[in-house]
Amino acid sequence: MTGTRPYASARRQEQARRTRRAILDAAARLFVDPGYAATPLTTVAAEAGVSVQTLYAVFGTKRQLLSDLIDVTVAGDDTPVAVPDRPFTAEIRALTGAREKLGRFARHLTETHARQAQVMLALAGAATADADAAAIWRKNLDDRRHGMTMFAADLAATGELRPELSAGEVTDVLWLAQDVRNYDWLVRERGWPAERFQQWYVDSVAGAVLVRP
Repeated sequence: MTGTRPYASARRQEQARRTRRAILDAAARLFVDPGYAATPLTTVAAEAGVSVQTLYAVFGTKRQLLSDLIDVTVAGDDTPVAVPDRPFTAEIRALTGAREKLGRFARHLTETHARQAQVMLALAGAATADADAAAIWRKNLDDRRHGMTMFAADLAATGELRPELSAGEVTDVLWLAQDVRNYDWLVRERGWPAERFQQWYVDSVAGAVLVRP
């Protein structure tokens, strides 16, 4: 009898994971259209095929659901691994040239934006009228700023940054260039292929912060 317990526990964990994923997927669709403010949790639960009590048991509040949705959408998975500890970050750090680092980050950025653009733009819109959404949007901005501060330091270590630029100014450029609205306009609106967007990112940032050869 005791031999069945690990199996039963694994089944419960897998079911819990699937339930959480179904709720997040439903929220991703509904928070984009008709929108965060217009979507009650009862609607999310119905879309996910679970009871609203189950939704509350998993996420507690609508704000927490939105916060977790943003985290999962940005990361690409529900694994609790911080961005600095993810493989792409180590790959960037291992490169020696600034332009090569920008190229690897551009690839990561494009993959991330392809996954998150609709949800992040919906969050930006919701933030104009909802205090919870505004707080989550602000946190996302701060997190991205922190990430670009670390990236600026990594680029500085190559010795290829323009000497007249402060660390804050380099961070400003990186922070602006990686904004999802650039991807939305150039790729989703104007139809640029991913490769062209990546090249635009590298050329734009390199032209702004790197010493000219």
